[in-house]
Amino acid sequence: MRRDLGHIVGLIMIGLVAAGCDAPADPQEKTMAPLSDHEKHIIQQKGTESPFSGEYWDNFEPGTYSCRQCGAVLYRSDSKFESDCGWPSFDDEVTGAVRRVPDSDGRRTEIICAGCEGHLGHVFIGEEFTDKNTRHCVNSASLIFTPAE
Repeated sequence: MRRDLGHIVGLIMIGLVAAGCDAPADPQEKTMAPLSDHEKHIIQQKGTESPFSGEYWDNFEPGTYSCRQCGAVLYRSDSKFESDCGWPSFDDEVTGAVRRVPDSDGRRTEIICAGCEGHLGHVFIGEEFTDKNTRHCVNSASLIFTPAE
């Protein structure tokens, strides 16, 4: 039975890849590399980096942004836009890669990695920065950028 389950999971993964979906990383594989104390504070303790201090707030090169904790692809550079808020801003995520949950402050909506539940930042609706009217305000410390080849 276990072998059959593995075969079924494999077929599902092939189907996701064929459909153009990026499957979330295995939640059992929590960390792809050791996190610094700063990264742990942001990702695991739901901290926020200072505006204009992160590595990617002003990066507009073509590529992908992945979760620093588990490696799941979260955003593509074609959804990144300049919002002048001091954090990387995206108006769309990779399908199924980001979850929205109520923030503990009761006012905002937190965004977390669907693969490992690491804190990414917050999502804001209705600011009219883009046609999608959505801004994922993400901490650079939660991300790893991979340039397009």
